[in-house]
Amino acid sequence: MDIIDNEDIDIKHSDKEFSKKCCHCDKAFSNRKQLEEHLKIHTEDRAYQCNQCDKAFTWKRNLESHVRTHTGDRPYKCSMCDQDFTEAYGLSQHKRIHTGEKPYQCNQCDKAFAQNGNLKSHMRTHTGEKPYTCSECDKAFSDSNSLVRHGRIHTGERPFKCSQCDKAFRTSSALQRHMIVHTGERLYQCSQCDKKFLLNSHLKTHMRVHNGERPYKCSMCNKVFSDESGIINHKRIHIGEKPYQCKQCDKAFTESGNFIRHMQTTHTEEMPYKCSQCDKAFFQSSHLKRHMTIHKGEKLYQCKQCDKMFLLNSYLKKHMSVHTREMIINTGEKLYQCSQCNKRFSLNSQLKTHMRVHRERQYTCSHCDKGFLFKSYLNKHLRIHFKEKHFKCSQCEKDFLHSSDLLSHMLTCEV
Repeated sequence: MDIIDNEDIDIKHSDKEFSKKCCHCDKAFSNRKQLEEHLKIHTEDRAYQCNQCDKAFTWKRNLESHVRTHTGDRPYKCSMCDQDFTEAYGLSQHKRIHTGEKPYQCNQCDKAFAQNGNLKSHMRTHTGEKPYTCSECDKAFSDSNSLVRHGRIHTGERPFKCSQCDKAFRTSSALQRHMIVHTGERLYQCSQCDKKFLLNSHLKTHMRVHNGERPYKCSMCNKVFSDESGIINHKRIHIGEKPYQCKQCDKAFTESGNFIRHMQTTHTEEMPYKCSQCDKAFFQSSHLKRHMTIHKGEKLYQCKQCDKMFLLNSYLKKHMSVHTREMIINTGEKLYQCSQCNKRFSLNSQLKTHMRVHRERQYTCSHCDKGFLFKSYLNKHLRIHFKEKHFKCSQCEKDFLHSSDLLSHMLTCEV
């Protein structure tokens, strides 16, 4: 730590004439008091001690804000949504959500931010700088908050506790998402379709459905995504990463959602969400909601290219591949590249099929040593050895080894 010498501080005879830069960081001040307050940062003079924990602060106002984390006191309340804050600065930043004010503009792209800290973090997406490194696993981050959140994975710390139940969370946003279970409140509403969201970040991501914005581009195949999680999950296709491992059957998944669905459908029989109009039950409330559209006949999902309407978003996504295929065929582009042999393909489905060439055929037939990528393929092959014919024609009672053979037969069966 540098020792500050009084001679380093050139103080003029009058505060009116005073103008001096800090000798440690070149920050400039117009009066003596401002400089003296600022110098406390460099001397690490922390005279204000919290009497409930070991934390100490340079300024009294910082201690007062900190004490509110112990008392739960949040005296600054938003007049537009009743959200409250421990300090005035937090409230002033929050109000920009309602006013839409974004005073901090990126000079490299058109993005603007409500907070200066968010602009600084964003600038690192242009520079690629990741100055914050985890001491446990060497993972690097572009901002300190991400490092702090990541560190809780190693420590197991869950500082955000629910006041309604015993659950605790690693991040405040996770706690906010959880609180909807108790309150059901969704404060952030879309101005174009009336959908409501728990978090403003969720609303921002949703708005890209309406404006078509897809700011996240894959550097390996140029595919674009509307949210960061989409590109993170997509990149795992190229590198073959499957971080979500099932401990009960050794299956692995690229996305947490697929892993959760696997656990619910394969390793549990609990189906808490029951349809009031038929006997079907579901693992997730969202699945029940999708199912209810069948009873109501509502087609909420519309294709922007041909105006066709669909019952489910999954049907719309499947339909959109028709337009994507047409566009790719017309342009002749081959956007999808194999990470193993650099072969390129027009469609992602073609790349996925090709990737099987590189995978180990772990399922081997005990009768002829033929290898298969999937257990289902081996089971299908075994019917040849056992002459099992599971597929029977309902018209003439002929048996077939494979369903495809039965379907071909059904087209010509005249009995």
